[in-house]
Amino acid sequence: MDAVLRAAAIYLFLLILFRISGRRTLSEVTTFDFVLLMIIGEATQQGMLGDDFSVTNAFLIIASLVVMDIALSLFKEHVPAAGRLIEGMPMVLVEDGVPLRARMKKARVDEYDIMEAARRSQGLENMEDIKYAVLEVSGTISIIPKK
Repeated sequence: MDAVLRAAAIYLFLLILFRISGRRTLSEVTTFDFVLLMIIGEATQQGMLGDDFSVTNAFLIIASLVVMDIALSLFKEHVPAAGRLIEGMPMVLVEDGVPLRARMKKARVDEYDIMEAARRSQGLENMEDIKYAVLEVSGTISIIPKK
């Protein structure tokens, strides 16, 4: 039972941590981000396993994490407000070619990120060519060009 409680505590802590850190944290992983995720994984493993490194305990922890993830997804499905709180909502960052700086600052996104997405997805070269740039829940930036 100790392993299940440890897994639940780590799961909730990571859920809150990644929610606070923002959507852009995981959308494009740099080499440093990848190393940081590996370090977090190792620290998480140590925190969940404690002194019990048995296969049985590992199975119990993995099963607990999967069950918690399924339960959370079902909870979000039945309580849409919880889903919006946990995962957030899409955020418009550019409207009719005008960057919405307060939202960009909140999302920790700059014009270079938006223009990179515009070039990659639509081949656009200027901010004025963007009708909407939307930071999606997944952390990607969707570009809707002006006609």
